[in-house]
Amino acid sequence: MLLHIPDVLTPEELARGRALLEKAQWADGRITAGSQSAQVKRNRQLPQDAPESQELAKMVDAAVRRSGLFFSAALPKTIFPPLFNRYQGGMDFGNHVDNAVRADPFTGAWVRTDVSCTLFFTGPDEYDGGELVVEDSYGLHKVKLPAGDMVLYPSTSLHRVAPVTQGARVASFFWVQSMVRDDGKRSLLFDMDMAIASLRDKHGDTEELIALTATYHNLLRQWAEV
Repeated sequence: MLLHIPDVLTPEELARGRALLEKAQWADGRITAGSQSAQVKRNRQLPQDAPESQELAKMVDAAVRRSGLFFSAALPKTIFPPLFNRYQGGMDFGNHVDNAVRADPFTGAWVRTDVSCTLFFTGPDEYDGGELVVEDSYGLHKVKLPAGDMVLYPSTSLHRVAPVTQGARVASFFWVQSMVRDDGKRSLLFDMDMAIASLRDKHGDTEELIALTATYHNLLRQWAEV
């Protein structure tokens, strides 16, 4: 499932985030790349121990945790500390699949990467190129979202970032270990949750809706790893 989540950041958060990103000291993006990814990765990245990076990571973490749509789609068990990257001057990131597990740099705990997330800090009118291209069984999906919006997709997906030929593409990226590791099951639960919410808005808590909600929670109970 590939999902666009709008307005994850408030205008105030976006302004503060952009100010921090503007003054930050960027490093070679290969500092967090695996052996295969390092061969195709050309971008800049904030060191995770930089003060700006730590403030930004707390902001992004708080923002995604208050998003009901994010929770419904990702069913997060653990959120990897958000990272930040910058593409400009022809920089790109070739085809790759994200590492299956990553160690939290602050706690050392291992996080399984079930869901990949990109939260945009610059808008599509601020740079040329730079599309996130995700491949799945339905073909290619090109993603270039407004500043403050986020996309999430299965970490098993082959994906890339197209070259940025003008301007700068700045974003946060991170991974989620989900309570439900299988993307197909997460998608079914998400669709059911969205249908329940729509029916509740139209008809209230009818007897049938209560039964459907019970089925949702019983499926989650059966599939969740907590």
